[in-house]
Order: sequence, then C-alpha cells, then structure tokens
Amino acid sequence: MRKTITIAAITLLSVSFSNSISAQSMKEKTMMVGGAAMYPSKNIVENAVNSKDHTTLVAAVKAAGLAETLSGKGPFTVLAPTNEAFDKLPKGAVDNLLKPENKETLKKILTYHVLPGRYNAKQIWAAVKAGNGKTMMKTVEGEDVTFWTKGSMLYVRDSKGNDAEVTIADVNQSNGVIHVIDTVLMP
Repeated sequence: MRKTITIAAITLLSVSFSNSISAQSMKEKTMMVGGAAMYPSKNIVENAVNSKDHTTLVAAVKAAGLAETLSGKGPFTVLAPTNEAFDKLPKGAVDNLLKPENKETLKKILTYHVLPGRYNAKQIWAAVKAGNGKTMMKTVEGEDVTFWTKGSMLYVRDSKGNDAEVTIADVNQSNGVIHVIDTVLMP
C-alpha cells in the first residue's frame, strides 16, 4: 500500500512538473536560436548562454565585463553575431580580442552591436521605408549603424562598409530584443 502511494505521488509530481513546463512554453512565445528555446521572460544573457550558435559572443561579453550590464533592466536591442560570423574575422583575431589587455577594444566592438532601446524588425523596416531605403541608428558605443533592406531581407552596415544580414529577427527578451546577424560589425 505504501509503495503504491509513493508511486502515485511520484507520478503526480512528474505530471505536474511537465505540465508547468508546457504551460510556460505555451504562455511565452519562444523562438529557437542555436538549438535552444529563447524565453521572453529571461534576459539577454540568460537566453544567450543557451544558444550553441553564440558561444563566442557569450565568451566575448564575459571577457569585456558586459554580462551584468546586458542582464540589467535595459531595454537593449542586440545585434548578435553567430559563431560563424566570428569565424569570418582574420585568423587569431578573436583569441587576441579576448586577452585581458584588449578588453577596451573588445568592449568597443561589442557595444557597437547594442542599440539603446527596444527596436523590433517592424519598427526598423518602417524607419528604413521612411528614410527612402535606409536608416541610421546610434549604438551604445556612440557610432551609427545603417539599416537597409533588399527584397524581404533586413541588413545592417557598419562604419567600415561591411554588411550583416539579419538572419533571425525579433527574439524577445525581458530586457530587450535580439536580432541574430551573420557578420561581426566593426566601429
């Protein structure tokens, strides 16, 4: 009898736990990025650490001392380069940037990927349209990036003239929004 009650209690707890996970997933409109669900109730850093496509970015954010800031209230719009984007940089560049003596340079590059405020793709598209094909937005680093479109794709151009495609837009976070990009932007 005692064994039956214990099994019933464990079964009830299991069902209850899986239902609460399902309820959270149903309540929140999650997106998959890098093989992981991105929960709108979590902040930028809490979600980014789970993306297999953003391990280099997360390591860089930690090395630059920006994890606490990007976990803060915000709101922020983060243009998040993938690991493949970092792989496009010259050989050894990432390892060099992650060195403690290059922390300020790394911080400058990373804050160039952050816009103060929450800007979803629809808002950026509207600004591009209003700007006759492009719009400039100031980054936390202080310089501008230029958004533009081609067909149904949204792009961002850095101050060096390099273009990044927004490959996944509108990954909502509790403290902002992430747009995944395929190229590292340079101030």
